[in-house]
Amino acid sequence: MSESAEPAAKPAPPPGTQVMPLSEALEKLARLEQDNKLAEADDLARRMLAAMPEHPHILHLAGIVSYRLGRLEEAVERMEAAQRIAPEVALYPRNMCEVYRGAGRLEEAVAAGRRAVELAPQDSRALFNLSLIHYERLELDEAVRAAEAAIALDPDYPEAHFEKAEALLLAGRLKEGWESYEWRFRLKQAEGMLPKTDKPQWDGSALPPGRLLVIGDQGFGDCIQFGRLIPWVALLCPQPVLACSGDLVPILRQLPGIGKIVTRWEDTGDYDAYIPLSGLPRLYGLTTENIPPAGYLAPPEALVREWGEKLERLAPRGKKRIGLVWAGRPTHKNDKKRTLKLTQFAPLFARDDVVVLTVQKGDQIAQVGGYYGQAPLVNLGPEIADFIDTMAILKNIDRLVTIDTSVAHVAGAIGVPASVVLPKAPDWRWLLEREDSPWYPSLKLYRQTIAYEWADVIERVVADL
Repeated sequence: MSESAEPAAKPAPPPGTQVMPLSEALEKLARLEQDNKLAEADDLARRMLAAMPEHPHILHLAGIVSYRLGRLEEAVERMEAAQRIAPEVALYPRNMCEVYRGAGRLEEAVAAGRRAVELAPQDSRALFNLSLIHYERLELDEAVRAAEAAIALDPDYPEAHFEKAEALLLAGRLKEGWESYEWRFRLKQAEGMLPKTDKPQWDGSALPPGRLLVIGDQGFGDCIQFGRLIPWVALLCPQPVLACSGDLVPILRQLPGIGKIVTRWEDTGDYDAYIPLSGLPRLYGLTTENIPPAGYLAPPEALVREWGEKLERLAPRGKKRIGLVWAGRPTHKNDKKRTLKLTQFAPLFARDDVVVLTVQKGDQIAQVGGYYGQAPLVNLGPEIADFIDTMAILKNIDRLVTIDTSVAHVAGAIGVPASVVLPKAPDWRWLLEREDSPWYPSLKLYRQTIAYEWADVIERVVADL
């Protein structure tokens, strides 16, 4: 987020307060933040502010460190002070736009973004940040225009291309969006998603059996969502080799037409071309009108019966069985927008006609220890070995209530009714405004009306049960 160079000359500090030259200290502070050495950066920022509390660039960089450490109020206070002292420095509102966005202060974020572009109209990063905030505000035409303006200044700016793709896809302009979506592999976080090879990316033409490598390149949900296109691939390239995470093997091996499945690059063998799963929609020409139907996955009947018998013993009879997932993977780039706390589902727990079955995995299961509510709660998380167990459990419940995470895709792919709670600016796949999903007809979507406000969303979900 930050830049190490000072935007302008600064007044000299009081004698005897510097340990090192100011420019060197600023560069060190910026470098520590960029290298994720946040504790060291925080300590240096504190010492620099003690010496020069009114220095705008120290305030700005210290604010960025506070933001990275989750101290939002302090971050905003410091960065606003920097702007007041140096209102003509474009870098300050440019970064402030992103901090306001992270704090959910969208009006202030868009104002900061516009101010940054006004001060530095040739700054592609300022235009990119403005595109991000327009997406958050669901101003998708403006998001596309800002991204395109950034690309005009910097044609090889992968983040701007990708932001344009997400805005187009969310707007339902899928064919246009898939083209820009191809830039995702040039993002820093995409490193290692594809094999190191001189083989070409598949162009959709026929290949002999076993000569195409299909790669599960993104999150679990994406792989489940795009996996429905593998049978189409197998018609053109029989028995494609599939490379994916071991967690996905029990699910994706159900799809017809796949050859061998591998979980390590060195096991792929020789192939003529490769294709990421997320690249299939573009080759297929996928729109909201021609999505292959859901119901392409199913758990083994014996496991469904086994879990059915277990739930007969665990869940009180005569009550609706409601599955619940409230938290996603913390490393997901949008996890802050989508993850809730278990306590936020209190209206569900107040019902006397339901039993809540948690199908949550990961560290957030610990929240169950503080559960209090009228509805019985059965914590199934520790007993779920893999996605096949999750599928079998879902086949034995009345409805799933979940955030936007992989379990929502599992429910949709096997046709289980689910209520999915979504942030105001959702991931592109959920499109705009609609309560249904063309990807998964068994899902009903519940959207925030105010960013970061979940109370009315949960009330609507519970009322509809």
